[in-house]
Amino acid sequence: MTTTVITHIGSLVTNDPSVGDGSPLGLIRDAAVVIEDDKIAWVGPTAAAPAADGTYDADGRAVIPGFVDSHSHLVFAGDRTAEFNARMSGLSYSAGGIRTTVAATRAATDAELEANLLRHLGEARRQGTTTFETKSGYGLTVDDEARALRIAAAHTEEVTYLGAHIVSPDYADDPAGYVDLVTGDMLAACAPYARWVDVFCEKGAFDGDQARAILTAGAAAGLIPRIHANQLGHGPGVQLAVELEAASADHCTHLTDADVDALGQAAATTVATLLPGAEFSTRAQWPDARRLIGAGATVALSTDCNPGSSYTSSMPFCIALAVRDMRMTPDEALWSATAGGARALRRTDIGTLAPGARADLVVLDAPSHVHLAYRPGVPLVSAVWQRGVRAY
Repeated sequence: MTTTVITHIGSLVTNDPSVGDGSPLGLIRDAAVVIEDDKIAWVGPTAAAPAADGTYDADGRAVIPGFVDSHSHLVFAGDRTAEFNARMSGLSYSAGGIRTTVAATRAATDAELEANLLRHLGEARRQGTTTFETKSGYGLTVDDEARALRIAAAHTEEVTYLGAHIVSPDYADDPAGYVDLVTGDMLAACAPYARWVDVFCEKGAFDGDQARAILTAGAAAGLIPRIHANQLGHGPGVQLAVELEAASADHCTHLTDADVDALGQAAATTVATLLPGAEFSTRAQWPDARRLIGAGATVALSTDCNPGSSYTSSMPFCIALAVRDMRMTPDEALWSATAGGARALRRTDIGTLAPGARADLVVLDAPSHVHLAYRPGVPLVSAVWQRGVRAY
């Protein structure tokens, strides 16, 4: 057993409202944290901190839980710079650009795909992400989807089967046949590597009936549903997420009053995961986080890191966007990027710095977490502990 105490933390965010100032962030001033092996063993004021084998002096810096990035697409090859350039020159975003990445991913070797995944994970870790979810969806054949999930599963336990990203180009004239493949042979090959099943429920991808069939089949195979919902326009995705008790409805950009009410009523089961990097990168309408929070919905923030519509691995950047353009407070945005992401992954051991939680934490080169939005674009992450080990 090895212990480390981090002392003189200017502002400690625990996400435990039973401690500190009693807010949802559970703020403790001039705080200390004791790490025992890979767990948080104690939090409290520095003056009361127990002795430990090692000491790290935070020197007045803020400490927050590691970011929980609950939505990303990191197993891919190639990039879509030309598409982004065209979009910034006036073209609109549609789901069809995914086919470009599908072609590059199919042509890549396993080693190339894994190296690209690790590069993005390193980026994310340096910016404070200690837990990430990632999906397949750029192979769209049985073998390519299975290998994507196998590669991802070697690096995270939060792996999502997204064979239903778009209809495979190989089935352009037979969408029903592709749904049969996604719910049949492809699901059987992919389920052993995944925890989650997802579908892009959107015009140009899969309609409500197809999405229901795919998520229901995934659930029957032991996978937990989540869904890309209401990104490009109004549609059935959010209502389907609530109906099937999906862990998360992701994007939630175009919502009716009924959609907002449904997410508020389902706050204990279905998280509204907002992905501001996508709106930034596509110049699309911003999700109205204020409306969701007002309805009582549980809100998470995530990067949606992918080569087409949100090529950022930076959770601090997404926090700044959420505060500036989605009308979240700095406290709400930080909670959503940590505890909210944990809720979207149905985890209680991450996203918090309460005793017993996994020792994932970030030291900021700033006195308060508010600086994440106050100083956008500035590299504020000073140190990262992941599973009790200093990883950056």
